[in-house]
Amino acid sequence: MPAAAADILVLGAGPVGCALALALEETNLKVRILEKKTKPSPFRPIALSYASRLILERLGVWDGLSPTPIETIHVSQAGAFGRTRMDAADAGVPALGYVIGYSDLESVLRSRARALMTDQEAESRCVVHAEGMSPEAKETAYDQEAVVGLVRTAPPAGAEAFERFTAEGPLALLPLGARYALIWSTRPERARALAAMPEAEFLAALAAAAGRRPGLPVAVEGRAVQRLALRVRTARVAERAVYIGNAAQTLHPVAGQGLNLGLRDAWELAQIWRDAQDPGDAALLARYAARRRLDAEATIRVTHWLAGGFTGGNRLSRIARGAALTALDVLPGPRRFFARRMIYGPSALP
Repeated sequence: MPAAAADILVLGAGPVGCALALALEETNLKVRILEKKTKPSPFRPIALSYASRLILERLGVWDGLSPTPIETIHVSQAGAFGRTRMDAADAGVPALGYVIGYSDLESVLRSRARALMTDQEAESRCVVHAEGMSPEAKETAYDQEAVVGLVRTAPPAGAEAFERFTAEGPLALLPLGARYALIWSTRPERARALAAMPEAEFLAALAAAAGRRPGLPVAVEGRAVQRLALRVRTARVAERAVYIGNAAQTLHPVAGQGLNLGLRDAWELAQIWRDAQDPGDAALLARYAARRRLDAEATIRVTHWLAGGFTGGNRLSRIARGAALTALDVLPGPRRFFARRMIYGPSALP
């Protein structure tokens, strides 16, 4: 193959693309990130797992972030029995996760990777697609859209997150400073109505759906609606190309797994390439795809089930949800397994 301007060209200067480039800094590979001018991102809350914290620490960017830790997650369903509470101690970690604005995370990573960025296409031995979804992806649309925003409650948010399953979709309140980041998945027409209704009316609807445990909603800002769909690319690799993060899979936001899975994609690919002579070697890329298969498929199935199969308003659905939540609450073994699975994926520490 003729000489190239870079060994690896990363398409996408988002968190996953920047994480990959930073993870390869101490190798002999020449990496460039193609930076495209984009509009400022609207508010988007992100829940980082403890495993993602470990990755970001190893990249030297964690200390530049100011996330809010989640020490406890309270999971329940609206209008029926069944609840469980997962603590950091269940998983043997200092925090189950950390909440931060997507733009804040992106800004710190981009700043750290600035020297690796270019605005020009460059020849490379391997192209990494790390932003956007490829046209080859298979899409499964959910009959849901998400209302996002920042909610102030009385009393203020602490270190507890709330996930509440309703007949129309999951509702999450994630602590972000003294407020909650809201991700409320519901029918598309309902989501648009919630985003447009007067504040007092919206707060009353939220109080009714979320229950009393998070506190009384007293103010909301930054309401927006996000379309929800599962998009998965069948093949993670192609000839001298690899797909990671949203370019490989876009998930429903329930359980906050999307970006965490993408960061694990980036970390695993960097480990495969650490001593690589040719990053575009077909056998090497096939090895990466094989190593990521279990984590990706399992995470996709769990989130897809939680988004669709774990919702519904009929009596049997409510009973099944209640039984599952009650079992997690009274059985520490399964609760610990589920918590660690959501943190680390199917493997141990990254």
